[in-house]
Parts: sequence; C-alpha cells; structure tokens
Amino acid sequence: MVFRAGRIGRPGLLGTVARTAVVAGTASATANAVNRRSQQRAAEQQAYAEQQYAQQEAYAQQPATPQPATPSPGGEDLIAKLQQLQQLHDSGALTDDEFAAAKAKLLS
Repeated sequence: MVFRAGRIGRPGLLGTVARTAVVAGTASATANAVNRRSQQRAAEQQAYAEQQYAQQEAYAQQPATPQPATPSPGGEDLIAKLQQLQQLHDSGALTDDEFAAAKAKLLS
C-alpha cells in the first residue's frame, strides 16, 4: 500500500492563505495600474488645458490690427489743404487768428 503525504480535497489553511494573498495582490496591482492611468490622463488633460489657456492669452494680448482709414470723398484734399495752411502759418504768412479761422472753415 502506498501512502500519500498530501491532502486530497479542499486546501488546508496554508493553501487558503496563499490563494487569498494571490487574489489580494492581483487586485491591488490592478487597482494601482488603474489609478496610475487615471492620474496620467488627468495630467495630460491639465497640460492640454494649460496650453489652450496660454494660446488664448497670447492671442488676446496681440495688438489689434489697425484697419486702414477709409478716406472720405475729398478727405485727401482736406488733408492737403490743412497741410498747406500749416505751412503758411509756419512761414509767417498767416497769423494765429487767421490760421485758426481758416482751419475752422475747412473742418466745418
């Protein structure tokens, strides 16, 4: 007759403890992996949001492109006449009062 040293049937106390340790270790490792992945995704989203915010700030701080002034009909002529009056005033051909009156007449 041959005698076997091991138990047949249900595992003993050590087998149950070992199985519990394996299950708990696997669950812990899986939970840690999920947490790391979640933290990584949150960090990526935060970095993306900061990048978008920085781009919006940079865009908002850019000076507005000045629109070219659209000359009104006769606008160039008015500027030329004002410049001519200024030259006459600077040369002494017009007094201060005459210059102010002529300029007011042109601008009205």
